[in-house]
Amino acid sequence: MSDVLMTNNADPNGMRLQTAPAIREQFAAVRATGKRAKDAAEALGLSEGAAIAAHAGEHEYPLKAVPLQGSWLQLLQSLQACGPLMALTRNEGVVHEKTGIYTNISATGPVGLALGEDIDLRLFFAQWHAGFAVTEAASDPARAPQRSLQFFNAHGRAVHKAFVREATDLAALDAVVQRFAQPSAGYVFGAAPLAEVPRPDTEIDAAGLREAWAAMQDTHEFFGLTKKFAVERQQGFRLVEGQFAWRLAKESVATLLQGAAASGLPIMVFVSSGGCIQIHTGPVNNIKPLDTPGAQWINVLDPGFNLHLRTDMVASVWLVEKPTADGVVTSVEAFDPAGELMAMFFGARKPGKPELQGWRDLAARLPRLQELAHAA
Repeated sequence: MSDVLMTNNADPNGMRLQTAPAIREQFAAVRATGKRAKDAAEALGLSEGAAIAAHAGEHEYPLKAVPLQGSWLQLLQSLQACGPLMALTRNEGVVHEKTGIYTNISATGPVGLALGEDIDLRLFFAQWHAGFAVTEAASDPARAPQRSLQFFNAHGRAVHKAFVREATDLAALDAVVQRFAQPSAGYVFGAAPLAEVPRPDTEIDAAGLREAWAAMQDTHEFFGLTKKFAVERQQGFRLVEGQFAWRLAKESVATLLQGAAASGLPIMVFVSSGGCIQIHTGPVNNIKPLDTPGAQWINVLDPGFNLHLRTDMVASVWLVEKPTADGVVTSVEAFDPAGELMAMFFGARKPGKPELQGWRDLAARLPRLQELAHAA
């Protein structure tokens, strides 16, 4: 691998030349201050993928990376032999962590599924550009290094990660790394494109959208509906507002989690990185708010499932109803200031079964903005 990298600049339209040794030195210094890897990379004007790529090859810095090459499907399938791993999928405002075994993984073309008891994923392999086996030495020499497999899109954004747990079979993991290692991969990352600007509401066939929405028989039809009418997700909600979608107060996410924990109601929590959707199905119990310098969080801290959601990044929350052959399916969807979907919440249900009445009742109790305005 060349020691000269073309890396993301803080300017989304620009690139700059940086040497791998310089990146390693600066990255180690920033990590030593306690910043997580993504934040350390961004502090250097890099994507996380570019920072990790700079750590390939022989060097003496704490983080070391071995480039991997797919097929990504076969790599994930091979993880079953490793036993329990912690699957992590995140976006800018949410981190979703599930511990379990990677099982029942398949794909049709570039779209894959992992349907394990605990690891439940929707995989969009067209977004998977690079992979690395990462080992990072702990600051305390008595602690074992942190080991993980990390996958990134073409812009250096993490699409999925798998971390070693205490019960992981390390010999099996070593075999996976050896099988898929490709030291000469030489991954390069480009700047992310600017977000698409939605068409004006006046150019959308709102009546047609409402009619097609009312005719849905499955929640999965919604994606096709947005494509057919060339409508952005929240824009679609606005255009059916009062019939199929309602604005909620920003604190509704915390209220939802606390309500589900208090009642024992099983829920589904979806978080997407763009290249992977990770799903938790079941109850949530230990709900902890946390304020840190510059950020406010609501956390689920349960055995086998952790969720970390930045409540200070929640710009809007919607209650959404989608007709299906099994009855109405209700979701609560949170968005960040850039309009990116942070997380979706549903009541736990199986295909062919109506959603739980307890979930409908919980969702109906969440404060709606219109009602808050009237109360004021």
